[in-house]
Amino acid sequence: MAGVKQSVLTTVFSYLGVLVGYVNLLWLFPYVLSPSQIGLFKTVQDIALLLVPFAQLGIGHGITRFFPRLRGNEFAFFSFSMFIATIGFFLVAILFFIFKNPIINAFAEKAPEVNNFLIVALLIAFFSLINSLLDAFCRSFLKVAIPSLIRDVFLRILMAMLVIGYFLSFYTFSIMIWGMGAVYMLAMLSMVFYMKREKIFKIDFNWEGITQPFKKEFLQYSLITLLGTAGALLIMKIDSIMVSSMIGLDANAIYTIGFSIAVVIEMPRRAISQVAMPVISEMFAENQLAGINALYKKIAINQLLICLLIFLMIWINIENLYHFVPNRAIYEQGKWVVLLIGLGKLTDVIFSVNGEIIVFSKFYTFNITATLLMSAAVIIFNLALIPLYGIEGAALASLIAMFCYNLVKFIYIKIRLGFNPFTPGVFFILISGGLSWAVSYYLIPTFSSVIPDILIRSGIVTAVYLLLVHLLKAAPETETMIIQKVKQVLAMINNR
Repeated sequence: MAGVKQSVLTTVFSYLGVLVGYVNLLWLFPYVLSPSQIGLFKTVQDIALLLVPFAQLGIGHGITRFFPRLRGNEFAFFSFSMFIATIGFFLVAILFFIFKNPIINAFAEKAPEVNNFLIVALLIAFFSLINSLLDAFCRSFLKVAIPSLIRDVFLRILMAMLVIGYFLSFYTFSIMIWGMGAVYMLAMLSMVFYMKREKIFKIDFNWEGITQPFKKEFLQYSLITLLGTAGALLIMKIDSIMVSSMIGLDANAIYTIGFSIAVVIEMPRRAISQVAMPVISEMFAENQLAGINALYKKIAINQLLICLLIFLMIWINIENLYHFVPNRAIYEQGKWVVLLIGLGKLTDVIFSVNGEIIVFSKFYTFNITATLLMSAAVIIFNLALIPLYGIEGAALASLIAMFCYNLVKFIYIKIRLGFNPFTPGVFFILISGGLSWAVSYYLIPTFSSVIPDILIRSGIVTAVYLLLVHLLKAAPETETMIIQKVKQVLAMINNR
């Protein structure tokens, strides 16, 4: 029950964060900042987040995998992990300065402003690194809700306050960019405060309980998964950075807003993954392969059911969504980015928790091969498609890379473990989604007023989608669970 509650709260906080993020990116930022300023803001942030997995040295997944084996020595393990990650950050910082000139040259022509704030990217990377390790330890204690609140909501509210301060002329734009480092630092301090309150934060340098063989195995696993983790983030972030360097900061602002609209689709998947990771890890530790396969299927159905509906709500209302964006004529050029990135996110959803299964299985080294291949592929796709199709080319490159990446992992899991996430329900849900979109496109007229159009269109499509899911019996277990929950709530109300 605790895990279910954490998952529900995490989902709620994730979507509250999405709401704040939508207000930020779809209204506040375009209202206060110019396209080039938004592009710079996001480029610096993306460079920083791209450095984090390299500095982390893969320790995040290592913590989740090895935590169950160190009951009683958790805080020594925590301190040891933080020490290793700090070394990782300094190594990345040294390499960053060694290769500073090539980095500067990459942005010199189309986005030279980025080069003035590379140190800010390093600061953000450091605080994000610490945050990611604190988050991993909270996750190991099955405490995922409040970290999600801090990561998804509090951080975005602070970003909004930072931009509002610039709007009120409290400081210059340059200081605002530097202020991003302070925002990430405050998020880190909030995590420390929460963990201390929950009594899951303690610095313990007595590492005698952590044996040398364990350290070797932990570090070996972490370093092996490093490339996989870094590559996965590279696939997600490199497009934005390459748009800035190859087209310019204005184009990245348009791309970023389109990407941000689409990324909401995967929020339920992220919440489910946060809870599923320690469960999968423990199941592998106890060799419960049949249970993992069943979980693989169940997650595929449930997250597709939710995420596809969100995708439909976004795409059928795409013109309406851009209606609320200041300087709409500039930013609505990114609507095809929304479609392509949205389809890419759906591939992640359809293939279920394939990455998590590989990471926590004995075949975790394959993640490196798959991710390195896909990292190289996404860079090549971007280099080929951005000159031809601009920001749509970057989005198409991401879609192709995400589909291929998931397909390769699915095939590998199928061969090695015999697991398969696909049941008839998955295909019935996809059919329901396709027919629901057709109803919106061909049968529902467009209303002149935006709000009624959103409400009527969304209401009809949701009703059609859920009716088709019910008639096709695509997710009977989920329906039964929802009905039971509704009955419990009604019984509680009646008792009062």
